[in-house]
Amino acid sequence: MDLVNSILNLVVPPTSMVMMALAWPTLSFLHAVEWIFHSLYRENMENKVVVITGASSAIGEQLVYEYARKKANLVLVARREHRLRGIRENARLLGAKQVLVIAADVVKEEDCRRFINDTVSYFGQLNHLVNSASLGHTFFFEEATDTSVFPHMMDINFWGNVYPTYVALPYLRQSHGRILVNTSVESWLPMPRMSLYAAAKAALINFYETLRFEMKDAVGITIATHGWIGGETGRGKFMIEEGAEMQWKEEREVPLTGGQVGEFARKMVSGACRGEAYVRHPSWETRMPSLMGTVPPPLDAPPPRKLLSGPQPMPE
Repeated sequence: MDLVNSILNLVVPPTSMVMMALAWPTLSFLHAVEWIFHSLYRENMENKVVVITGASSAIGEQLVYEYARKKANLVLVARREHRLRGIRENARLLGAKQVLVIAADVVKEEDCRRFINDTVSYFGQLNHLVNSASLGHTFFFEEATDTSVFPHMMDINFWGNVYPTYVALPYLRQSHGRILVNTSVESWLPMPRMSLYAAAKAALINFYETLRFEMKDAVGITIATHGWIGGETGRGKFMIEEGAEMQWKEEREVPLTGGQVGEFARKMVSGACRGEAYVRHPSWETRMPSLMGTVPPPLDAPPPRKLLSGPQPMPE
């Protein structure tokens, strides 16, 4: 058996590279044909019912505006109800039919049951569940001073998606609906100061990939991953460097177009309406996973700690 594995170790890597090179043009053509087909028969969201979690800022807020432009009925979910009221008015101006605001915490199963059941009781159906609640951090793992914040990362970034999904699945199955989930490139491309965040996002992707197989064609799932677009740590919720507490960053007005965050939100909603399995922004990052395994060790090594920590004070 060792001999067989040794032979396969030598043969499989170059063979797979050759096969990929030969198949790439055909696969690209088929992907383009599929994209055109889904673009011609994309889902019309007018009067459809969409629940959006994490709707009070950043990507979640921009997703509200994108669905509003498609004249959907919206249910905005977040803990900060005062923020949701202003976003509701913006959504109405952009074309949303009806907009409900529900203050809820997605890490609490009872809250998730409440806002999903309230949605179905009011509208009679649920077509899209958009999970965009997220929490980042900016500290080195070994420098965290308060480990009690660790579970918050998994609660919000993982369970805050799982609980709404679990409650919504029966209704989404009835409507042949779709789940749109916001993840991140850090799930497969490690970044410094984001160890817990990256782990939670990786778990989230694997959960939805498995759920996709279980659901088959009953419920669609669109997994959206983004690189640095300035939304999640530039505005909204974050953890301070020592991991000692969660805070809200300073509130400030953001144009309805949303900049990079808005562009990602547009791609998310457009991809979901086309029935795409994945949405990635920026698109060049889609090539990175296939290249990571081919990078030689010297280039694969992380940068020196000093470069990641910023400028250091001069000794006295």
